[in-house]
Amino acid sequence: MSDGPDIFLDDFEEINYPDDHKSGFVAIIGRPNAGKSTLLNAIIGEKLSVVTYKAQTTRHRITGIYSDEKTQIVFLDTPGMLSPEYKLHEAMMAAVDKARTDADIIIHLVDGRNVEKAVELVSYLANSKGKKILLAINKMDEASEENATEIEKKLSEEIDYHSVFKISALNKAGVDELINTIKNELPDGLPYYDKDILSNQPQRFFAEELIREQLFLQYDKEVPYSCAVNVVSYSEEEEIDHIHAEIVIERDSQKGIIIGNKGKAIKKLGIESRKSIETLVGKKVNLQLFVKVRKKWRQNETFLKSFGYR
Repeated sequence: MSDGPDIFLDDFEEINYPDDHKSGFVAIIGRPNAGKSTLLNAIIGEKLSVVTYKAQTTRHRITGIYSDEKTQIVFLDTPGMLSPEYKLHEAMMAAVDKARTDADIIIHLVDGRNVEKAVELVSYLANSKGKKILLAINKMDEASEENATEIEKKLSEEIDYHSVFKISALNKAGVDELINTIKNELPDGLPYYDKDILSNQPQRFFAEELIREQLFLQYDKEVPYSCAVNVVSYSEEEEIDHIHAEIVIERDSQKGIIIGNKGKAIKKLGIESRKSIETLVGKKVNLQLFVKVRKKWRQNETFLKSFGYR
């Protein structure tokens, strides 16, 4: 992995941007289920990150790009902070560290309903020297003002926040104010990416993410956490895309769970995943799913690299 953010200025057409144009990187960091992916999707206006009620659904660093006439903000959605149990978790936390290093601004996103969990990342973020940190207290559609006030007080004792926001990413309440503050604080500079793209990730990446989202929604307990999705081939035609994807599991016993009685479970998985991908790409999709056993893949660095975890 490179030492800095990936940028592709060489691909641009020659465009005259305003002299006061601002661009920068913003990392969204928080605990699992704080609402990071919901916030990114609300800002970009498209579903880029997996959102479920289960924790740890985001594994990769997702890039979402917000652009207007005078601004480009490259948002980095990150996995929820956790204590690593597998090499997979170590790779996820490395993605968080990379995002924090790359970012010009950090959004510390916390769940306003839980004071104890909100304060757990204080020491980690307090070490982010030279970074502007914005505190965003999320889920204010459910949280009490008392909780939010206590969270702000406790966190502000340890971190010198540039600004504090009370938001509901789900309802988009307070999100515009957050974006406007970020715009004002970005460094001057040309855009990093073309203004008409929403992410630098390829279509196959989002296909994998949407299939993995359905795994979390349709299967219980440990099974979704033990799964990886690997798109083996993705071919595009004018009216239909053809996708061949593997559901990678760790144990033989999990294969029957994924497939289900007479193949009903994997059929449902395929149907719902296909619908989500068709919504994303705006055309028909032919999706073929296969189940592969790769024992202890979460501990195998070769497998992790092949699945995009570096």
